[in-house]
Amino acid sequence: MRQYELVERVLSYDPQANEALLNRAYVYAMKAHKHQARANGDPYFSHPLEVAAILTDLKLDDATIATALLHDVIEDTDATRTEIDQLFGREIGALVDGLTKIKKLDLVSKKAEQAENFRKLLVAISSDIRVLLVKLADRLHNMRTVEHKREASRKRTSQETLDIYAPLAGRMGMQAIRDELENHAFRWLQPEAYETVTNKLEQLRAKNKRLVEEIRLALEVKLADVGIEARVMGREKKPYSVWRKMENKQISLEKLSDIYGFRVIVDNMEDCYRVLGVIHTTWRQVPGRFKDYVSTPKGNAYQSIHTTVLGPQNQRIELQIRTQQMHDVAEFGVAAHAIYKEFGVASEAVEGGLDQDSGPYHWLRQLVETLLEGANSEEFLEHTKLELFQDQVFCFTPNGRLIALPRGATPIDFAYAVHTDVGNSAQSAYINGRQMPMDTRLRNGDEVRIGTSKTASPPAAWEAIAVTGRARGAIRRSVRDTLRRQYAELGRRLVAAEFKRYGKEFSEESLVRALPRLAADPKTLDDVLASVARNQLPARDVVQAAMPEVSLEQALPAYKPKNRYTRGRSQEGWFNLSKVIGLKFRMSGDGREDPSKGVSSIPIRGLKGDLPVTFADGGAVPGDRIVGVLTNDEGIRIFQIHSPELMEFEHEKWIDVTWDIDLNNPERFPAQIKVTALNAPGSLAEIAQLIGEADGNIDQVRMVDRGRDFTEMLIEVEVWDLDHLNHILNGLKSKGVVNNAERVFD
Repeated sequence: MRQYELVERVLSYDPQANEALLNRAYVYAMKAHKHQARANGDPYFSHPLEVAAILTDLKLDDATIATALLHDVIEDTDATRTEIDQLFGREIGALVDGLTKIKKLDLVSKKAEQAENFRKLLVAISSDIRVLLVKLADRLHNMRTVEHKREASRKRTSQETLDIYAPLAGRMGMQAIRDELENHAFRWLQPEAYETVTNKLEQLRAKNKRLVEEIRLALEVKLADVGIEARVMGREKKPYSVWRKMENKQISLEKLSDIYGFRVIVDNMEDCYRVLGVIHTTWRQVPGRFKDYVSTPKGNAYQSIHTTVLGPQNQRIELQIRTQQMHDVAEFGVAAHAIYKEFGVASEAVEGGLDQDSGPYHWLRQLVETLLEGANSEEFLEHTKLELFQDQVFCFTPNGRLIALPRGATPIDFAYAVHTDVGNSAQSAYINGRQMPMDTRLRNGDEVRIGTSKTASPPAAWEAIAVTGRARGAIRRSVRDTLRRQYAELGRRLVAAEFKRYGKEFSEESLVRALPRLAADPKTLDDVLASVARNQLPARDVVQAAMPEVSLEQALPAYKPKNRYTRGRSQEGWFNLSKVIGLKFRMSGDGREDPSKGVSSIPIRGLKGDLPVTFADGGAVPGDRIVGVLTNDEGIRIFQIHSPELMEFEHEKWIDVTWDIDLNNPERFPAQIKVTALNAPGSLAEIAQLIGEADGNIDQVRMVDRGRDFTEMLIEVEVWDLDHLNHILNGLKSKGVVNNAERVFD
């Protein structure tokens, strides 16, 4: 845009504008920025010029247009506030200075810095609303050209726009600018979703074009028949608005009923209600879909009558009925009002008598009062941002970083919003200082602290609890990667044990060289080891591939008892012999050969360990003699040596396992007990109370035999070890309501 074109634009709607002021500002800014260029190579001056052009569309005064031309000169050139005051006056100097103080809002900055920065923004806006108008136009042009930035910077700017500037524009009633800011940010933050929604909207637009026009004409004709002059316009939801509604309601785009709507523009407020009467007497109204924002405007001064009817061809039609002035306010907000001298704008007030004690002006004034009354700017920040995010849950980290989440979000979503690593290592949540479950629904203003552990990993069940796509995707990846690592580690141990059977040292280098012999399409070593753990590839085949020169007959002999297992008595206690690779046991001291000699057992830590482990029915606890069975889909399944279910597996599938308890991270283990108790009121309560007082955890209770006098129940409990389990059993037996208590394995 050339200098004369800009001046003519302003004069077209404000013939009294100061033409000399506009010319001076144009020339001064062009010279100040003459050696600067934008990221796309254009002269930098093109940016303030486009910002000024955006503001001419809002028909703003000459001082605001001059401020737009000058808004970057103090911050980015050698110009000073004193020089601007001398050349353009203190009014414009104050506006430019207010914009200069507003640095880029860094959402990951420290709390105090962020609060102070935001405080300056709102104070400047409340002093002169034109600061906001220039700032939003500045951000709008930056978002229109953000593709020229680097990806990281582009995403950071887009997120900042979505978190701060778009909601602020909405709070000020500037819906048209809010819509465009949101859609630009949506395009770069979620490009796949943006493309999907826009393509679908284009298809629907082509499909429904004729129907929309038919409905529009039918409405105009009906209103003309009763003598109401009205302009009817079709309205289509914006891509981001559609996407947000799909996310909030968890429904497909096809099921949204308000993608298309109609606006009826009339001359005065009385005609708004006349139109409503005609529409409701002509077509059937949809219950619960009527709102009167004319008599009761929204907080940002928005006014319209909303209703939904079953219109021509029985189509569901959403209607907004308003005057032209109401429409201007709905689209341009404070830029359409701008009626006060301190805001430097002159136009008519909207219907309803808007004044400085209502609407967005009142909101701004309250914010500044909060700042002046508050103990510090952090309180101001929290209050302000809670006001901005009415459609979101707005929470804080302990150091003041704001996290904006969709309604219904949980600490899981919060953790992943902070950082993926925080989500993957999360194990507890503290909301406003109290520890709460990870599925707690967060509320506006909550301060959330996530407790993490280096050994933690997200359980698969969290995916169903999480609300945000970011959290769900990260959980899926983490669970998949964790399981893969666990299977690879289990396979490594199994192969190492097999190497030892042949009297050889385990060597990953030899396995890497053997990969081509293990598959036509060589995989990574971890893939091969995971296949061993999943029982898809015998460990014996891996060893043979790594050592083709070794005969399989050279393996150490395995112990072969006559029975499936033998119970003997040694001076150290009971021991069990089993045919596996050799189950480890304490020697009796009688000189008998140890069948586990040369065998490497697999250490088991339980469900939270580094191997894929499940427990058979009846469970097993530290202190039990245990055997592992390699399964195709569950990794190692752990059986107590006396479990009848263990006998269903061939001995060749048994794996030598041993407990490896981490004393620094104790873990409960499952066991099943059968209790026969008096069939009397309060019996179950007494049993549950004793287990709880003994630090046991009841997982499930089943009544298996209910007689006249006694009830037999199976209780699945979680205990620390065998001594703990026996302590609970002895306590139950001492209860008067308990006839018998014993451990069972089926």
